[in-house]
Amino acid sequence: MNKRQIIRMARQVGKKIGTGRSGLNFRRRRRKIQGEKVRYVSIWIAEILAVIALAFLVTLGYGKRISCSGESMAPAVVENGSVLVDRVAYHIRSPKKGDVVAFTPKGNTSANDNVKRIVAVPGDTVQIKSGRLYVNGTATNLKQTGLSIKDAGRAETEITLGDDEYFVLGDNVNNSEDSRYESIGNVTRKEMIGKVWFCLSLKGFGPVN
Repeated sequence: MNKRQIIRMARQVGKKIGTGRSGLNFRRRRRKIQGEKVRYVSIWIAEILAVIALAFLVTLGYGKRISCSGESMAPAVVENGSVLVDRVAYHIRSPKKGDVVAFTPKGNTSANDNVKRIVAVPGDTVQIKSGRLYVNGTATNLKQTGLSIKDAGRAETEITLGDDEYFVLGDNVNNSEDSRYESIGNVTRKEMIGKVWFCLSLKGFGPVN
């Protein structure tokens, strides 16, 4: 074998080695690209699941829809208007005067849910006399000022609220079945579904104050 043949063989071997390395590099690149695709798809799926979970939690906590039958809460909530209830609020803080709340009367799950406004909280005394609401002996204005309460109901005599009792009235007080009547009575925290925060009806659409 002469010198030329040796050089030719060396070149051929070099080409084969080069081709082998190139093929190996290609396979590595393909595996890398596939790994990146898998990682991208995994992140995309995780983001979608996170959005779905967040939407579910928001709907569960703030999106419960209740129909307010009658006109007892007019004008804050129109007759037979639909409202959204915040079921998270009272796990963070206690209900307070002025809150509009949704509750199940007497805990009776077969009864329609009610929507009323809290006018007195645990420890308060409540009485209605001469058409006015008195809380702790002080005359208190209703949401609709100027209204005279025609029927005092059980609040004709002074009522002292227990540790977990709230007195509620409808804003349209003379067309409302509320804590003045035995069918509703004092409302407990356990009976409350949550705080009404938004009206969905076209008339009055927006936050409930």
